[in-house]
Amino acid sequence: MYLVMADADTFAEFYRDTYRGLVAQLVAYTADLGEAQDVAQEVYVRAWSRWRRISTYDDPRAWVSRVGHNLVISRWRRARTALAGLTRHGPPPDTPEPDATTLDLVAALRRLPEPQRRALVLFHLGGFTVAEIARMEGAPDNTVKARLARGRQALAPMLTTEVTS
Repeated sequence: MYLVMADADTFAEFYRDTYRGLVAQLVAYTADLGEAQDVAQEVYVRAWSRWRRISTYDDPRAWVSRVGHNLVISRWRRARTALAGLTRHGPPPDTPEPDATTLDLVAALRRLPEPQRRALVLFHLGGFTVAEIARMEGAPDNTVKARLARGRQALAPMLTTEVTS
């Protein structure tokens, strides 16, 4: 049925012919229409990226059915693991809203060139050494040092604060 022509038209036809049945199958597994539709969307994205091969199968519908089932099981396992972690460790602590100073810093960092921003964040917030950053970035140590110096120099006027006593 979908054997020879592996193109957008055959995929669109396949999608139209099989979508409702796949969603019905997934609803039966998940008991949730929204989740079933999300899984179906992921299945068809995967099918489209492999359509040249899948379209040659004797029954491409069996492939999307199997992948859909596997995705549902995978989601169920992730949810079960997350629930076990939540039960074992409790909910994560509340994270306070960022204060005005943090928001100002983030806004200022966004105005820097990406290499300077990465160097500053990795060094000052990530706790990486210059040598570690150089390895991660594939740049010489002196380049990282220059990025840090230029980044600090550019940030300084953006972050001046009034000191009141």
